[in-house]
Amino acid sequence: MIEIEIESDAWTVALPDAGAVVERAATAGLGSVEGGLVVLLTDDATVRDLNTRFRGKDRPTNVLSFPGGDMPMPGQPLHLGDIVLAFETCRAEAEAQGKSLANHLTHLVVHGVLHLLGRDHEDETEAEAMEAEERTLLASLGVADPYSLPDDH
Repeated sequence: MIEIEIESDAWTVALPDAGAVVERAATAGLGSVEGGLVVLLTDDATVRDLNTRFRGKDRPTNVLSFPGGDMPMPGQPLHLGDIVLAFETCRAEAEAQGKSLANHLTHLVVHGVLHLLGRDHEDETEAEAMEAEERTLLASLGVADPYSLPDDH
């Protein structure tokens, strides 16, 4: 089950189908994995607060992933975790990279889901593997390689 919470109206003003974009990206990222997740579309201030409290970094970031517990509640599917996205940062990145907000949001949701599934990018080998998986998933959704430079097209 994918629960989408839109806390900042800026998301739906800029991207009226933001919920559908998130649902599609999260579903692709999960593939055949069973479990639930929550995706929160919020603002920079909220993400900055979370980033400060949980990661010790006093600044907003585009996406945060918070893994869920290892044990499901009786009668409930395993909660894989929560993904939180900051509107202002995501919009600014999309503009700076010449991407649509929908495609950038798709990428970041897929990225966040992969983190919840245990993927990481702490070293070069992990980063290459995670980016390759993202590219494959995004291509299946019709989204261009987010890691290619604009001149690579």
